[in-house]
Amino acid sequence: MKRLLTLLALLVAPAFANAQDFPPPQVRIVVPFTPGGGTDVITRLVAQRLAEMWKVSVIIDNRIGAGGVIGSKWAAEQAPDGRTFLAVASAFGVRLAIDPTVPYSVDKDFTGVGQMARSPSFLVTSPQHGFKSLQDLVAYAKKQPQGIQYASAGVGSTAHMHSAAVAHLTGMKAEHVAYRGTPEAVNDVMSGRVLYCFAPGPNAIPLAKAGKLQILATTSDGGTAFMPGVPSLEKAGVPYEGDDWFGIFAPAGTPAAIRERFARDMAKVLEMPAVKERLATLGATPAFMGPQEWDRFAREYVVNMRKLGSAVGIKPQ
Repeated sequence: MKRLLTLLALLVAPAFANAQDFPPPQVRIVVPFTPGGGTDVITRLVAQRLAEMWKVSVIIDNRIGAGGVIGSKWAAEQAPDGRTFLAVASAFGVRLAIDPTVPYSVDKDFTGVGQMARSPSFLVTSPQHGFKSLQDLVAYAKKQPQGIQYASAGVGSTAHMHSAAVAHLTGMKAEHVAYRGTPEAVNDVMSGRVLYCFAPGPNAIPLAKAGKLQILATTSDGGTAFMPGVPSLEKAGVPYEGDDWFGIFAPAGTPAAIRERFARDMAKVLEMPAVKERLATLGATPAFMGPQEWDRFAREYVVNMRKLGSAVGIKPQ
């Protein structure tokens, strides 16, 4: 049925089959996560410049729920005519890797446009605990008879994978608490209701600089460039590494000419000094990939996350 709808859509909407006919008067980019999260903030930054470049309306459509599944499924079902795209983060790949009930696949239902940026993730906790290091947090957790709780932006999110890996590798007895999105998870970490979570730069860095969060570690050495003095997990004694990524997909069947035009213009946006500067304030760096490379990367990522999820005991809930 999906293939039939794709063919019909291409037959009735041939005007956008060529790059010179793109963009249409309005482009919709679905963000399947809450406003204010890393995916939302970075996508809005890029979309604003694309709208100015294309001189058309570029709408950000936050369709949240089920850890990104609701918005992603809706985007997959849209006509592949260059009017609808999906903004994704690494959580998109993690969810596909660990949850066999997800009603779409990266192979059959989406096709690549390109990667926008990469960002180290940061392990954050409330300053009220007074921890001076990740080792302090682990020692505290091991003293709690009932164990501790960590937060994430939802089951199958990248933050879930990071947190579960840290708990597994350090031997903490820990329970996962899933939230609708990163801002909600971070709020409960700030209040002390849960012990820790992982958050991307847009959510972690401003609050840490304001003294509302404490950053104890980052998922890669790249994080120290944004928060000097914060060690990578590996240097903090936890053998784990993994940056978050952000990119754009289109419904399967979207013509290559459209995706390549979108990607070329997105690459130009990512080279703009103002965009680079803004990304840096968010703890992210431009990391462009074109359609074919992006497709290969996403498929390999799902395979690798499936192996990691199995190793650390993450199961669909």
